[in-house]
Amino acid sequence: MDKKVTRNLSYGVYVVSAMDGERPTGCTANSVMQITSEPASLAVSINHDNYTNKCIKGSGMFSVSILNEDCDPSVIGHFGFQSGKDVDKYADMPYDMILGVPVCTKAGSYMVCKVISSMETSSHTVFLGEVLAAETLTSGTPMTYAYYHNVIKGKSPKNAPTYIAEEEGAATASEGKWQCGVCKYVYDGSDGPFEELPDDWKCPVCGQPKSVFEKID
Repeated sequence: MDKKVTRNLSYGVYVVSAMDGERPTGCTANSVMQITSEPASLAVSINHDNYTNKCIKGSGMFSVSILNEDCDPSVIGHFGFQSGKDVDKYADMPYDMILGVPVCTKAGSYMVCKVISSMETSSHTVFLGEVLAAETLTSGTPMTYAYYHNVIKGKSPKNAPTYIAEEEGAATASEGKWQCGVCKYVYDGSDGPFEELPDDWKCPVCGQPKSVFEKID
């Protein structure tokens, strides 16, 4: 079976957030879809291993922040390649509290939802949410998952519904280049030789430091 066929489906790039007790947290997601327009409702798929899954179940609320194409790619990596269980993701990330739910203000728009139902699969929970609030923050073109892959050259976190295992192997096929050990981004040389990059340079996809990169021989 050609699993890459699923990439012909339409996906976006989102930050799904919830409260972890008194602390906001969230994760990157790409599988969100509108279910009904009246009343407004949507479904979002979150991996069982994502800490945000537990927080949505505990709070019964979540937000979907819709990222635009001009969003800093490091926002995607910040929420997608580290766990909210270990990292306070909103410590240095701007956000607003809407109806008691965190909303990432780096996004172009957002929706805040109340969980009204859920379905368990072998690896993910599909949450059905009633939309309680929605607002456009900035003008711009919403980012598609194809744009993330083809223009930003980003990879899928292993917990993403669209993750395909051979991505990691394909990334290591390049020789004489430097690859991020976290998100598998391969440095393209756009800022000069990797060895000459300043020590404070960070991965443009996941925001990790230069020290996590490994040379692909």
